[in-house]
Amino acid sequence: MNKRKSIVFKYFALCTAVILISFICLGAVLLLVSSRYFIDEKKNLMVKNTEALVNFTQQRLTENPSRWKDAVTTKMHEYSISSNADYILCSASGEVIYNTSSEAGSNPTTISSEGLKPFGEECSYSYGSCSGAFGQDFHITGMNFKGNGPVYYMLSYSSKTQQENYMWNITEVFIISALGVLAVAIFLIYIVTLKFTDPIKEISDLSKKIGNGDFSVTVPEYDVEEYAQLSNAFNEMAASLKNYDTMRNSFLANVSHELRTPMTSMSGFVDGLLDGTIPKSEERHYLKIISSEVHRLARLVRSMLNLAKIEAGELKPNFTTFSVLEPIVDTLVTFEPRLEKKRIDIQGLDVDRVNLYADNDLVHQVMYNLIENAIKFVDEGGFIRFTFTPSGDMTVISIKNSGEGLSEDELPLVFDRFYKTDKSRGLDKTGVGLGLNIVRSIIRLHGGKIMVRSVKGEYTEFIFTLPNKPTDE
Repeated sequence: MNKRKSIVFKYFALCTAVILISFICLGAVLLLVSSRYFIDEKKNLMVKNTEALVNFTQQRLTENPSRWKDAVTTKMHEYSISSNADYILCSASGEVIYNTSSEAGSNPTTISSEGLKPFGEECSYSYGSCSGAFGQDFHITGMNFKGNGPVYYMLSYSSKTQQENYMWNITEVFIISALGVLAVAIFLIYIVTLKFTDPIKEISDLSKKIGNGDFSVTVPEYDVEEYAQLSNAFNEMAASLKNYDTMRNSFLANVSHELRTPMTSMSGFVDGLLDGTIPKSEERHYLKIISSEVHRLARLVRSMLNLAKIEAGELKPNFTTFSVLEPIVDTLVTFEPRLEKKRIDIQGLDVDRVNLYADNDLVHQVMYNLIENAIKFVDEGGFIRFTFTPSGDMTVISIKNSGEGLSEDELPLVFDRFYKTDKSRGLDKTGVGLGLNIVRSIIRLHGGKIMVRSVKGEYTEFIFTLPNKPTDE
């Protein structure tokens, strides 16, 4: 069973969870603030009303000592209705003179001195039951005062039920509003999520096309920076794959051509030898041609195997310290007849010892291919010049030959597989076009770089670097 979830689901669930958590936190803060606001407002109102009733009672006790109760009780009822709270007037001994509430649990006949103790000449607030005088806890404000001699207490109290009702109303409004906002938010998140993931789906569809071999597809530009980077990377990948596919097809075509050409000629010569078309006097000549083609095929296969090993990472250099002149001199000795035939002047070898830290055999192959290439294109009576310049952990080596040189169009192509200039095809029938490609691969394997410079009609120069001592990777 596939338990993987799409990015749409994950992003949608994440955003929804964040909004829900935000609403819960906001609701908790709102309820806390609302509760504090209700208590503060209720307390302030009760304190204000209590003080007003005390002033009114003191005034009535002074103006009309015999009939003050009727006016005071009437006033207490008015304040009770307007403030949604109840009021108690009691004597200093705690005997209740009048209570605006008649409900059980909030209609005490007496209040103990302990219950009245929190209330002094200044109006104060308390939450409780006045030491059990009430059957439940109330928000209570109260103060004592004198009227014509005796001390009285005026208390204002409000039940917690009012606070709970207020909080429930706030909660109900918040929940209804939150559900409405949440529904709209979830809908918008879903739409935005789909829009957000559209480029991913588009790139996924295009990836399938590339997987099916269609390398012409490209991803459009996006306004979002991250998607723009992804589209650029994808397009570069598609271009690279297209180039790789082209190179692969070209490689296969070149390999087929390079294999077919000598095999066709060998087959024709062998058939001629077998059926007697070629006379006996010419057999040795054609056998030499067949031998040359066999060696050419062997070089092609060997070069392709070396390239395959390098690209697969199977060829590991055996680093040793040796003089750079060793592989150069060995190679020049091999080509001595050709050097003498073209009267080539070798320059730059009269130098002090210059050491390399590299694979001796692989460097021999590099020098062989580059020197062979130089001998192939140097003009009659021309020169091949070597220079060696240590630079930190690397040594810069240059092999320069006089001659016709390369055009600007040819310079970027000389390291490509099977690439041959028209001049090369006329001068060398045995090459397979892999020598410079192998040179570049070997130099890169050593951590070096190679480049070519040329002036048409003057010279061609290959400049490359190889390590001269161990380096800490």
